[in-house]
Amino acid sequence: MIHIPPLDPNVAARKGFRESEERLKRFWTAVEVKERTGAHGSGWAVTLDGRTPKTPAHAQLVLPTEAAARLVAGEWAAQGEFIDPAAMPATRLASTAIDRVRLAREPVAEEIAAFAGSDLLCYLADHPTSLAVEQAREWTPWRDWAALELGVTLEAAEGIVHRPQDPAAIARVRDLALRLDDFALTGLAVAVPLLGSAVLGLAVQRGALSGEVAFELSRLDEAFQERQWGVDAEAAERTAGRRAEAVLLDRWFRALG
Repeated sequence: MIHIPPLDPNVAARKGFRESEERLKRFWTAVEVKERTGAHGSGWAVTLDGRTPKTPAHAQLVLPTEAAARLVAGEWAAQGEFIDPAAMPATRLASTAIDRVRLAREPVAEEIAAFAGSDLLCYLADHPTSLAVEQAREWTPWRDWAALELGVTLEAAEGIVHRPQDPAAIARVRDLALRLDDFALTGLAVAVPLLGSAVLGLAVQRGALSGEVAFELSRLDEAFQERQWGVDAEAAERTAGRRAEAVLLDRWFRALG
């Protein structure tokens, strides 16, 4: 998991933000998206009955593209009588980008790059052979893609013993992460640990892979075990939740353009 520094408690107190277990009722009727321009730049705001909702740090919820704002607005529009934060992942991504990642870009990029040093796609099973063959078939093209398209060359190994990667490759991933805006960087910071792979995360961010396909590539070992031993309901529910997160991240990146 990538550590994104929490909201400064002093800022939270000053802004009047307090966490609460109390369920909040829906307080709006109409949800719209409006373009905003100003001294601090332009963007697209979500509005609830004409007013822009705030992030936990009380910044305005303004996104860089209309499509991204509409993705967030759709979550607000879909709320029922009570607000369900768990059903608002794009809103959470936007708030995290505005309140937290904006202030911690370099540490976040460093942690993304660290995943390249132990990238999932570089560790092929040494047993059973059938799993190793499947991993080589499915993962090798994406290591090749990273080398060709990203300038990130990672070496594969068999087994779980750590294999050090070229520091230049890790530095390149950090550089690629820092080139992203705050919103895309936030998405990447969530995608990479979800997939266990900087390569797969960057492939989704760049549109080379869909979120769902990347997720399935990330769980070849897990799927192999399921074919051998079956799937219980609790594990299936966890997998479905993670898959839905990968799909949402894909929509997030496409909305950012």
